[in-house]
Amino acid sequence: MIYHLLYPLHDKFSYFNVFRYITFRTIYATVTALLICFVVGPWLIKKLQSLQIGQPIRNDGPDTHLAKKGTPTMGGILIIFSIVISTLLWANLTVDYVWLVIMVIVGYGLIGFMDDYKKLTHQDSRGIPGKVRLAGEIAIALFVSTILYLKPGFTSSVTIPFFKTALPDLGWGYVVFSTFVIVGAANAVNLTDGLDGLAIGPAITCFMTYLLFAYFAGNVRIAGYLQIPYVAGTGELAIVCGATVGAGLGFLWYNSYPAQVFMGDVGSLALGGTLGTLAILTKQEILLAIVGGIFVLETFSVIFQVGWFKVSNGKRIFRMAPLHHHFELKGWAEPKVIVRFWIISILLALVAISTLKLR
Repeated sequence: MIYHLLYPLHDKFSYFNVFRYITFRTIYATVTALLICFVVGPWLIKKLQSLQIGQPIRNDGPDTHLAKKGTPTMGGILIIFSIVISTLLWANLTVDYVWLVIMVIVGYGLIGFMDDYKKLTHQDSRGIPGKVRLAGEIAIALFVSTILYLKPGFTSSVTIPFFKTALPDLGWGYVVFSTFVIVGAANAVNLTDGLDGLAIGPAITCFMTYLLFAYFAGNVRIAGYLQIPYVAGTGELAIVCGATVGAGLGFLWYNSYPAQVFMGDVGSLALGGTLGTLAILTKQEILLAIVGGIFVLETFSVIFQVGWFKVSNGKRIFRMAPLHHHFELKGWAEPKVIVRFWIISILLALVAISTLKLR
């Protein structure tokens, strides 16, 4: 809204021309989202406490987690609110990609909200039935994927890291592929959200990385130089990424160990779904597996644990899944697990960025 109100005045006042620059608006979208968290955060936490919206704790989890019982959850509402308001203020709202991302943020946030609400009202960590939740996630992802496939100028080819000319066109299969990426990313972030600040730290790193990817993909000269697909309009998604980074940092202010509030499924599903959508829109779909490597590891630790448990008559690979609980049970202090996962996430992001030239 600020962009649409002030930029048209650049003909009369030249200093308003600064609003045309994506870099300028991205910076202030980040700052705006951060400030919103600082202003709204304390009120929201007190409100959640007064409503007795406390996080149910898994009975089979580490004993140290029992102290977390009663900590307010559904703090992801703060993240979503900050991202949406900041994006609406600073982005060019005539770019349809921006609205697609907002739809995913809100849609997945609503699914997470319903899941959290069920957990809280029934004091059960399982929430709504998994099949129901998955159906909702697939429906939103399928809708977005179909719109993109039918959009003129948006290609159904997939970018393969390390290869310049390997751009296989999946045709209608791209709809299935992109749906899988969005849903998979949403659930991967959701599985990682088990320690104070564990999920939001790597999420911030991922969105900072895709901020660069969005800016590069939306700039025809940079895209040509790096030999990556040019996608007109995706430059505006850098503003969404900036807003998400700002909201993530603001939320981390309250979510760092020991957490004052948890994001809940309302936050983790929204962040994961948004991350998957950005990977599709910037044509860096497969690279998400590297950028979000922490989320991938956490997801596969659960898959392998459950699979091995079934085929080996009750034997386990890890002491507990997801992976972060395994290290806790090995004696690592919670802050040590969190910070080490953050470090790995940063290293993976740097590797992913380096692949833009290793082609």
